[in-house]
Amino acid sequence: MSDEVRTVPANGIRIAYRTWGAENAGGAPVVLLHCLGEDGEDWRGPLVAQLAAAHPLYAPDLRGHGGSDWPGEYGLDLFCEDLRCFLDELGLARVILIGHSFGSAVASVFAGEHPERVERLVLEETVALRPLDPPRAVPEPPPGRPLFDFEVRKQWTRQRNEPDPRWWRQLAAVTAPTLIVGGGSGSHLSQEDMAAMAERIPHGRFVTVEEGGHLVHEQRPKEFAATVQTFLAEERN
Repeated sequence: MSDEVRTVPANGIRIAYRTWGAENAGGAPVVLLHCLGEDGEDWRGPLVAQLAAAHPLYAPDLRGHGGSDWPGEYGLDLFCEDLRCFLDELGLARVILIGHSFGSAVASVFAGEHPERVERLVLEETVALRPLDPPRAVPEPPPGRPLFDFEVRKQWTRQRNEPDPRWWRQLAAVTAPTLIVGGGSGSHLSQEDMAAMAERIPHGRFVTVEEGGHLVHEQRPKEFAATVQTFLAEERN
C-alpha cells in the first residue's frame, strides 16, 4: 500500500485520501480524521509509522479540505455521512477510528450513529457538543488564498454554539472502547469537558498527555503514539 493521494466518490462528492501500511496486515483498518484546516497528511509521523506495521491506515481529507471537494455545505451530519460512504466505497465494514479536534467531533458523532462500524475509538483533544455560553462570534475569513474552505469554520462555529442535542445524547450509544486524550493545561479546550465525555461513553476513558497542548500528536508525538498503541493492544473486557 502506497501513500499516494487517491480519490473515491462518497456522498455525492470526491474524497481524497492517503493510505499507509499493508492491505493484508492482520490488524483492523484504522481511519484517521484530521482537525479543522488540515488534511490527511497531518497524521504522518510516529503514530502512522507504528500502526502501519500491523494495520492498513486510511487518512481522508474531510470535505472542504485538501484534495477533497469544497461543496460549500458543512453540517456535521454531512461529514458523518461522507465517512459512512467512504467506508462503504472502500469495503471497510468495521474500523478503528481516530480523530483530532474537529475530526474527533466527526468521529464521536459517527460512533454514536453507527456503533456497529467502530471497533475502537480514539478522540484527541475533542470538544463536548453542548451549547457554548457565551457563544463564539462567527469569524470572517482572513485575507489571502485559503488553505481550506473557510465556510467550514463559519458553519462549524454556528454548530458549536447550538449543537444538535442528539449528538451529546448519542454518546451513550457508543459501544466501542473509547480513549479520549487531552493535552493538559496547555490546551485551550476544557479538559473537564473531555472527562465528562469519557464518563458518558459506556466504555470511555480519559487520559492526559502533559505538555501536549491542543496538538498532542505533534507536540508529544512519541508519547501520543505509545498511549494509542497501548490502548489498541488491550483486551476488550
